[in-house]
Amino acid sequence: MRPGDLDLGLMLGYWAADARDDVPLAREAERLGYRSVWTAEAYGSDAVSTLAWIGANTSRIELGTGLMQVSARTPACTAMTAVTMDHLTGGRFSLGLGVSGPQVVEGWYGQPFPAPLARTREYVGILRDIWAREGPVTNDGEHYPLPHPDGTGLGKPLKITTHPLRSDLPVLLGAEGPKNVALAAEIADGWLPIFMLPDRFDDLYGETLAAADDGWHIACPVHVVVDDDVEEALLAVKLSLAFYIGGMGAERANFHKDVIGRMGFADGAERVQKLFLDGDREAAVHAVPDALADGIALCGPPGRIRERLQAWIASPVDTLLVMSHDPATLRLLADALS
Repeated sequence: MRPGDLDLGLMLGYWAADARDDVPLAREAERLGYRSVWTAEAYGSDAVSTLAWIGANTSRIELGTGLMQVSARTPACTAMTAVTMDHLTGGRFSLGLGVSGPQVVEGWYGQPFPAPLARTREYVGILRDIWAREGPVTNDGEHYPLPHPDGTGLGKPLKITTHPLRSDLPVLLGAEGPKNVALAAEIADGWLPIFMLPDRFDDLYGETLAAADDGWHIACPVHVVVDDDVEEALLAVKLSLAFYIGGMGAERANFHKDVIGRMGFADGAERVQKLFLDGDREAAVHAVPDALADGIALCGPPGRIRERLQAWIASPVDTLLVMSHDPATLRLLADALS
């Protein structure tokens, strides 16, 4: 991890309307020299279908999932999907994975949530074995045994029939807790943090990521809101934060709220969650601390955004994933880094 070099990516996130509407934006990002474009999934649209559509309508820009849900697919299914996407896009695919939280995993996917770190380690290990294509794949782990031990007894170890275009497909992990971030540094090619205070990177993550090498990637989603009224620009970021703190996780198990607490905003996060769960969502939005919203985002007039971009350039983050659907905003960031 070497600070100083910063690429741009486009984070489209969850599909909110029509995937075809994202194609012109992805093409503009490609024209501007953005390195990558990313999609996400939770319990709505899936990440891969939208990304495949974008891949078919672009030619150079790299394509990443940020994130595919571990519990939505078996390791073999994910490995096959990644190989297929990589072939179809000429080697442009990166696999971002995340474990989500118990509300989504158990409530939507119908899978158990306990031991997320052990499950992730086992999952990624199977992916690597499949892509290596050195022989039929077996796994004696607790979470994803291959062949399955409790079925008919006829399960047969198999080797993927499609030769991967790349056997070293990039894997990035979405991680929030210190142990999960450390796991990403150990077994993955990079990390997709959900929130980041760039000027506090070293004291928050320096020790945890001390073992990561210089080729390890950090691609961080960042809201970019251009508005002469900074307070109004911050409001858009606060809307998102209030939802993550209050609604994207159980009251007693909200990893987004926990990471914000570790960033120094524990009291504010508690207040936001309480207001949100009490049904006063407007008050929850306004309770999000200005310093938190401003610290993780780029908000305000163009000059202020250019100035605050310097903290990201100085951080170990190597790809800033711009969260904006405004072509003019994409151009502003491209010009600022040109």
